[in-house]
Amino acid sequence: MRILVVEDEARILSFVTRALEAEGYLVGSAQTGPDGLSRAREPGWDLLVLDLRLPGLSGLEVLRQVHLERPELPVLVLSARSDLPTKLRGFELGAGDYVPKPFSLDELLARIRVQLRHSRALSDEHSLVRSSRLALDVARRQVRLGDVVCDLSDREFRLLHHLVQHEGEVISRERLLAEVWGYSFDPGSNVVDVCVRRLRKKLGPEAPIETIRNAGYRLAA
Repeated sequence: MRILVVEDEARILSFVTRALEAEGYLVGSAQTGPDGLSRAREPGWDLLVLDLRLPGLSGLEVLRQVHLERPELPVLVLSARSDLPTKLRGFELGAGDYVPKPFSLDELLARIRVQLRHSRALSDEHSLVRSSRLALDVARRQVRLGDVVCDLSDREFRLLHHLVQHEGEVISRERLLAEVWGYSFDPGSNVVDVCVRRLRKKLGPEAPIETIRNAGYRLAA
């Protein structure tokens, strides 16, 4: 597995690189935003580990461009910018996970393994995943509903993919947080509701995502 680490602090870059290589990964690196974006465009990467405070081009802009050009490439943000608005912006732009600095190496490695497993699982599936009313393009991270075709962020895609897999089943917000976001969020967080609103806006009035009061969400058959 090949991992690209984009980090401007040489000490952290060296530490993370050596740790990943000790785990058997092939590691590439960059220390500026423009170099990171250029390297991320190269084929063959299985994961991008991305800092947000980068010289030349912000990490959020790198994330936005990578998601537009390489939506199949999972991105794990590793940043000292750990406030909730920045995290939510990162997820909106396509980040699959977010590890704040300072960080535990064991936790970082565990989250990297989760991202790689999820990416492999998706790549092993058929290109199209269908429900009764819509189709998900796994490679392009797109959804089709009738004549409507929408690009999805990584988090939007994962949430909709989960609902498609459980079509007709009511899925609680807590379960979506655990299984789609992949780690514990504040139970009072509204990230699931925000993501569902974005999906409904993209899909239009025919969006088949139903809100079940005091229970969660369901993809209508």
